[in-house]
Amino acid sequence: MKIFIGLVLGIFWTFASSVLGLNGFTINWIDPFGTIFIRLLKFIAVPLVLFSIINGVAGLSDISKLKRLGFKTLGIYMVTTVLAISIGLGMVNILKPGKRIEKEQRIENRISYEVWLMDNHMAATADGRSYLKDTAFSKYHDISMARLEANTADQMLSEKISLANAKKNQSPLQFIVDMVPENIILSMSNNQLMLQLIFFAIFFGICVAIAPENSAAGITDFISAMNEIFLIMVHAVMKAAPLFVFALVAGTVAKMADTPGEIIEIFIGLGYYSLTVVLSLMILAFIIYPGILKLFVKGSSYRRFFKNISPAQFLAFSTSSSAATLPVTMECVEEKMGVPKNISSFVLPIGATVNMDGTSLYQAVAVIFLAQLHMIDLTFAQQLTIVLTTTLASIGTAAVPSAGLIMLIIVLQSVGLNPAWIAIIFPVDRILDMIRTTVNVTGDTMVCALVAHSENQLDGEEIRIESSVETQTLSNQEYSVTK
Repeated sequence: MKIFIGLVLGIFWTFASSVLGLNGFTINWIDPFGTIFIRLLKFIAVPLVLFSIINGVAGLSDISKLKRLGFKTLGIYMVTTVLAISIGLGMVNILKPGKRIEKEQRIENRISYEVWLMDNHMAATADGRSYLKDTAFSKYHDISMARLEANTADQMLSEKISLANAKKNQSPLQFIVDMVPENIILSMSNNQLMLQLIFFAIFFGICVAIAPENSAAGITDFISAMNEIFLIMVHAVMKAAPLFVFALVAGTVAKMADTPGEIIEIFIGLGYYSLTVVLSLMILAFIIYPGILKLFVKGSSYRRFFKNISPAQFLAFSTSSSAATLPVTMECVEEKMGVPKNISSFVLPIGATVNMDGTSLYQAVAVIFLAQLHMIDLTFAQQLTIVLTTTLASIGTAAVPSAGLIMLIIVLQSVGLNPAWIAIIFPVDRILDMIRTTVNVTGDTMVCALVAHSENQLDGEEIRIESSVETQTLSNQEYSVTK
């Protein structure tokens, strides 16, 4: 609750500072504390992931259990990703946010799309139609050309397109190659190489587990102690979390807008699109996830589930980073949901990299929205391509803010659309990034609980309460019979 209060106060302060002309003060004197907060969490996250995975894997008495956990974890994550994309596609096709824009604007967009295809010597339009050949739309040509040149000139946009092209042209097995580190020190120093760290930790943990007990005793004690120390560091940082979250939110919004009108414009400028994304994410987070948990874990409580993971959710919203939130997520599932460390230390770090449900859903909505905005009707087969490309692109995506934009470029290119269109949704991306990261973390906790339950190792609060109630009922019945 304290973190939530800090978050709300940060939003209120942004409005107040913009009215009073204090945005400069907010950026120079308040925002740095938010940056410090993210840095603290990130420098704790890497060693915590390293030591917790090694500790969990080394503690497995049966190494074959690791294989079973891996298949379960990756399998569930892939299923939830496809489910998330399907929800996004369903909502955007029902609400059609791109078709709510003025028709004149959409015609201009369509002409610019066809001009872009010609300039890049590409094939026919995605839907097979041509507005350029229709003389009724000739007046839109000059306007569309100007807009196309303005988008192409954006340096940030060009950099992201270059990164996406490099990723797109990689070998199909490059993902596996990238998992193996060349230098573990380098991997530890870069949050975008989290999969390499996980690979090393699992490999090291397996070697510790199969080593003679007298040889491995010292290293296991050291790793266990280091794991506990970093958890203590998490507790220490989280004591000041409300103040840090206040600074982080205030600084983030202050950088995006100088006046109350601009702040409001950010939220309503792409209102229909944003509303579609948010509604889809809410359905996934507040209906699908708890519904799956309720279906498979008897006695699980909707209210208690969200109460237990709320600190991780608020932190994910503030930081827009699954990796930065990871220490708190692990604390929530272990201490409040009853997931053992050997499960959480394996499932959650993988989830922070592989599970991008919220981001994948957002990309599906964004691609269809941009197509609608340019009067392009994608076929069912093209939308299936979006599902496949988005699912594969989500694997190994960096768990850092706005990494989803690079994924989005890849998805746009997969169906022959202009990657420069991501500039259209730039203004609201940061806000939506905060929400979809929260959904990603929510999905991680749900999957972690499912895996623990499948291994008969979930001993959460709701299970203990239900068991104690059943035990008490049985005791009363036995007492009545005896009496």
